Amino acid sequence: MGVIIQGFGNVGGYLAKYLYDIGVKIVGVSDAIGGIYNPDGLDVPYLLENRDSFGVVSNLFSKTISNQELLEKECDVLIPAAIGGVITKHNAGKLGCKIIIEAANGPTTKEAITMLEEKGILVVPDILANSGGVIVSYFEWCQNNQGYYWTEQYVDQCLKEKITSSFSNVLDTSKRYGVNMKIAAYMEGVRKIVEASRLRGWLHF
Repeated sequence: MGVIIQGFGNVGGYLAKYLYDIGVKIVGVSDAIGGIYNPDGLDVPYLLENRDSFGVVSNLFSKTISNQELLEKECDVLIPAAIGGVITKHNAGKLGCKIIIEAANGPTTKEAITMLEEKGILVVPDILANSGGVIVSYFEWCQNNQGYYWTEQYVDQCLKEKITSSFSNVLDTSKRYGVNMKIAAYMEGVRKIVEASRLRGWLHF
């Protein structure tokens, strides 16, 4: 069925381009004004070429839908990539996706996550899904601190390895303790802090 991306700015636009380039069908996108949906797939290069500086593309079409209507359309993956709090207890039961990847910060409320979990919809939390910028900033710090220069390809490889490893660890923790992915991500974060503190001799248990 494809992917729906809510938001077509820096994050959503880049996601659409990346996914389109690797063969993923983008069936819906939205901006601050409205959304567009085509189950047969959208022409992403056309959208990117003609969007304005605010990422608006819905004004290119005579027939549009609301952002809320777009969230409820059928798709394999829904990627909220704009603002927070767009998926709530009021609309969680209407979503037509199988997986949600939180590219925005806090797009899904706590109550909604519980409802989605009951529906069998996997929510990949923002703390994991949109951590790429922070990770690459750390890579930049490492290079500056030690006088290294890494190629873009090497940075991309390291980022993919880090994200993949983190996702696997969070998913394992989620299954092991029977908690959702957001809670599991926090658990993994705390575990790493405790382990680092123990290695430094700050903790003795």
